[in-house]
Amino acid sequence: MVEHVRFGVVGTGVMGAAHAQTLATHPAVTVTTITSRDAVVAGEVAGRVGARVAPDWADLVADPEVDAVLVATPDHLHTDVAVAAAEAGKAVLIEKPLATSSADAARIAASVERAGVVASVLFNHRWVPAYAETYERIRAGDLGAPVVGYARKNDRIYVPTQMLSWAAQTTPAWFLSSHDIDLLTWFFDDQPVEVFATAVKGKLRDLGIDTPDAMQAQVRYAGGAVATFESCWVYPDTFPTMTDSFLEVVGAEGVIHLDRKCEQLELATTKTYEYPRTMLQRSVHGVPAGAVRDCLWHFVDCVRSGTPPLVSVGSAAVTTAVLDALHRSAATGTLQRVDPVVHQASAPREEAAP
Repeated sequence: MVEHVRFGVVGTGVMGAAHAQTLATHPAVTVTTITSRDAVVAGEVAGRVGARVAPDWADLVADPEVDAVLVATPDHLHTDVAVAAAEAGKAVLIEKPLATSSADAARIAASVERAGVVASVLFNHRWVPAYAETYERIRAGDLGAPVVGYARKNDRIYVPTQMLSWAAQTTPAWFLSSHDIDLLTWFFDDQPVEVFATAVKGKLRDLGIDTPDAMQAQVRYAGGAVATFESCWVYPDTFPTMTDSFLEVVGAEGVIHLDRKCEQLELATTKTYEYPRTMLQRSVHGVPAGAVRDCLWHFVDCVRSGTPPLVSVGSAAVTTAVLDALHRSAATGTLQRVDPVVHQASAPREEAAP
């Protein structure tokens, strides 16, 4: 049992900064090193958690005072950092998606396997209570065999125009549907084999951001089930939540609907009307809480005990393979096969508890 884990965090955007502060509250964690392309922000985050600032990610990976590396760079920049960290013998936790091509996902998976390090991907939705309950219900046979799934995750236009400086280097499917593809593939416990997708461009391109406004894809699984994934990020900023998230699973014996638009709280003031989000990230009496925190702490526990994380690099590589095929299909207008991935089983349930 490893008593204490020293973390280095690469990237101090919205998620990287939040992850660093959440990790720093774990009693068995010290965040020792921070690095980012924005040295000013890196210094601010480092100051809040008592860490030093590394000049670049290579310096951080080589730091002997770093046991685990959290990769929170933009989507398309995960691979080199993750591979170097694994090769240096560090545990690796990567923001979703694992990578933005099947080839890069395979590089990461191979480096993790060779090094024998603990590694996972931050598909934190698996720790949202409603999604975890759905998984348990499906595993218990309450719905019967999977038939159809549908998932949408749509954002306000604020996200690609103001929150992400690198929106043109990603798409709504990479940024949003990656969560839903991970969830439904986990629920179905089956291999996705074919994808047909379309993309719509216009609004964001006219604003100088060359990325789709929306994407929709239908994925067929080896066992015959079909799932539709929708992602869009041009909702008006007047929409009452930053993200509109809905998921449906239809089985031969039942159906589950999950609408996360309203998470138990409704707020109206003289200036706004909204449903504040509380499931993923929240603070309870000044202490971080929610699914993101549970996902991070689960990884810490896995590093300390050497047990497999709930989200394996292999399962995350399957999600990347689906997204890779999805983008090929949208670009060509043709049905695309999903690149085969050797699926690594998730940890046993007793080992995977948050």
